[in-house]
Amino acid sequence: MPWGLHTKDTPGQGRILIVDDEDDVRKVLRLTLTKAGYDVVEADHGGKGIEVIGADDNALMVDVIICDIRMPKINGVEAIAFFQQQYPSVPIIVLTGYPDQKMATELLNRGVYDYLVKPADKDKLLESVASAIARRLALRDDH
Repeated sequence: MPWGLHTKDTPGQGRILIVDDEDDVRKVLRLTLTKAGYDVVEADHGGKGIEVIGADDNALMVDVIICDIRMPKINGVEAIAFFQQQYPSVPIIVLTGYPDQKMATELLNRGVYDYLVKPADKDKLLESVASAIARRLALRDDH
């Protein structure tokens, strides 16, 4: 599947990068998001997410990153730090099966847009993604 750049000509609501090591979780998220009109790109661990978003010379444009925390190789905390440094305008939604209040507070304080616990309620997930994109567009239009 070729990676295209997200432009205003790309149909749909926006492009979402899902970084999660569980196939079933990615599948449910992909179905939920594509049904809602989003274009979805998947990565099965943090390193792959970094590779996918930075492929070639032109970074893949994504509107929101949904990232798990506990993953092999590069974990979510490390991947999120990279995404925030390299792509500060892209909102990140954490989706974890291991809720940790201290980590949630720390991540939110560091600028993560939202912190959801698996299995995420479909409506809550879609609401979070839509509001993250709306906020990103509003911030972009302010400049």
